[in-house]
Amino acid sequence: MGTESQNYLPPYEHPPPWIPSHERDRHPDYCSDIEQFLPRNISLQRNKTSEQLGFNIRGGKEHNCGIYISKVMPNSEADRLGLQEGDQILSVNDENFEFIDHGEAVKILKMNTSIWMVVRFFPYGYNRTYNKSRSPGSPHSPYLNR
Repeated sequence: MGTESQNYLPPYEHPPPWIPSHERDRHPDYCSDIEQFLPRNISLQRNKTSEQLGFNIRGGKEHNCGIYISKVMPNSEADRLGLQEGDQILSVNDENFEFIDHGEAVKILKMNTSIWMVVRFFPYGYNRTYNKSRSPGSPHSPYLNR
């Protein structure tokens, strides 16, 4: 594994010491279930392109990060399909979203009535989009350069 990949992975966290090893499988403060982080397919249908998607996004290539779901409207189709804040959009209708500009991502999402997405829950990457210690204009800034 190269150093570039290591920069994007969170440091390993040992289970909290207050949770005995024999209780980890069922303790509410500890979850080792990695299945929640695996990619999943979402098929979102709209009647017209003018209908709302039911979610907001943030991030993009110009911010040196992927495209993430930042808000899901309650009771929307996106909500019923299980989209959640912190989901990274990996692709939409076979278009790679891992290295796409924010504006292009919005355009692709809004111009289609049938949207087939591959997403994964990746809160570590999503939280990086809120990292206030990075100043606007720095090479790793999640903020738009003005």
